[in-house]
Amino acid sequence: MKNLLHAGVFACFTVGLFSFSGCKKDNDPTITSSQGTAHMSMHLTDAPANYDAVYIDIQKVEVTMEGSAAVLLAPVRPGVYDLLQFRNGLDTLLVRADVPAGKVNQIRLVLGSNNSVVVDGQSYALNTPSAQESGLKLNLNQTFAAGGSYDIWVDFDAGKSIVETGNGKYQLKPVVRAYSSLTDGRIKGYVLPAAAFTTVYASNGTDVYAAIPAADGFFQFNGLPAGTYQVTYDATAGTYADVTLPNIAVSYGVTVDLGTKVLIP
Repeated sequence: MKNLLHAGVFACFTVGLFSFSGCKKDNDPTITSSQGTAHMSMHLTDAPANYDAVYIDIQKVEVTMEGSAAVLLAPVRPGVYDLLQFRNGLDTLLVRADVPAGKVNQIRLVLGSNNSVVVDGQSYALNTPSAQESGLKLNLNQTFAAGGSYDIWVDFDAGKSIVETGNGKYQLKPVVRAYSSLTDGRIKGYVLPAAAFTTVYASNGTDVYAAIPAADGFFQFNGLPAGTYQVTYDATAGTYADVTLPNIAVSYGVTVDLGTKVLIP
């Protein structure tokens, strides 16, 4: 398990199709932008990374609906966000706005130039050529119904999004996934002791997700597809024994509480 992060197990985090929460009116795919607007709330959250901080400069969000011009939205707080503040189920509101109803063609995050990573107390600028010039494009195949209200979580994988290029230089290549309340399966729990420096993995046989517990041992996976998972507590320090829990059933809208797991040296 200790080599999973370096074996590409986070392919599940690549940019894909968004799903959205249920709306207040019937979601009729024939509704067009001429029939009103829908309310969208976009939240920013983060997958784990072994850095002191990851600062991302988010300046604008652009939403393009089929048959409509792009709508350029300002974040609630344009500027720099430390992604590592939004782990283990935490998030922050990025955008709240009304957009034309209809089919979503694309969402684009426009980044500024003030991006950096802190490693062992040292700050390094993040080179962001493609994201800075054209924005981070997220292609969708969903419909916003007129009068509907939609919550979206945009999940940066900070670990996969940062590439060390050598000579103390780092590059930002954003890797993002998204989920909604309709596609949000959750697993939470605690793992002790802190001295084990445990990483928790959840695997459904196709994708592997990871969580780095907080100082008190708490961890949480959000946005998991429904299915059966194997959860592994992978101790990376000392002689603590790894523990695997099989057959953890995950369904949308439900949080599976694994309680507290104490690893034994």
